[in-house]
Amino acid sequence: MADHGGSLERARRLFPAAPELWLDLSTGINPHTYPHRPISATALSRLPEPADTARLAATAARAYGAPSAENVIAAPGTQILLPLVMSLLPAGRAAVLSPTYAEHARTAALARHWVEETTRFDDLAEANLAIVVNPNNPDGRVTARRDLVDLARGLRQRGGLLVVDEAFMEVGPRQESLAGDVGELPVVVLRSFGKFFGLAGLRLGFAIASRAIASQLSARLGPWAVSGPAIEIGMQALADFEWQERMRARLQTESQRLDELIQASELTVCGGTSLFRYVRHPEAARIFDILGGQGILARAFERDPQALRFGLPGTEAAWHRLSRALAHTRLT
Repeated sequence: MADHGGSLERARRLFPAAPELWLDLSTGINPHTYPHRPISATALSRLPEPADTARLAATAARAYGAPSAENVIAAPGTQILLPLVMSLLPAGRAAVLSPTYAEHARTAALARHWVEETTRFDDLAEANLAIVVNPNNPDGRVTARRDLVDLARGLRQRGGLLVVDEAFMEVGPRQESLAGDVGELPVVVLRSFGKFFGLAGLRLGFAIASRAIASQLSARLGPWAVSGPAIEIGMQALADFEWQERMRARLQTESQRLDELIQASELTVCGGTSLFRYVRHPEAARIFDILGGQGILARAFERDPQALRFGLPGTEAAWHRLSRALAHTRLT
């Protein structure tokens, strides 16, 4: 399995002399957690009822613009959905628009597809299974909805499938989402809950697809796929549109602050979303090491040693700590 951000155990092995507590900027998870109400006692003591899961699906359908609750499948995180989605088609050719999140190519290969990672969008049209992350992780690239619709129409003629991972669409251009098109096109849209709401440990995610595909995924997941606490908190957060709008504005302001901080350190922001910033620099590995030695974990990439990704600090103390550490990289 490929290395990912967010592993403080790995960070401690890499930098055993670094001070605690670690400042983890290696993920794109919102540092400002949704302030949910306390969960009910029965959320932990009883198995979820099917009606509870149905209400969560209906709430998610409204939040994401899906045609109906029957088009939405809840799961314990989108990661668990990936191998199931990749197995919807028999083994064939899969194309992943890259560079991107490594798990798409890995799980497609596990489903016995022949996997091609390509930087050319047009190459996706030749595949049986086409995979796009939109907005992309780690560089924030946005693929226009009209281009994805055209791609899906072409795939439909050959019995193909388009998978669009919209994990960061809450902080992206929401008009480019394909969630509303799943009833007419061979598309599976994946939506992550934990990133935007700052609740990654809750493990909640959704697949949005035609009713036929949604039924297949539901059968493969089986009963009680999502925990009672995840159902309760998910419904609260997804229905709280006022908090969501306030948070989008706050993240936009803080991402601009992060831009200024990075640029003041003679680094160049090359992309990202309001939850993370993507930086390229010839000495990215040295910068990663300097920050790590001070207990600050950025996201490095084995396949691209000149790239770094920075998430948002969550407190004023964390902002000042990052500022001092970045100044040190400039002086070293």
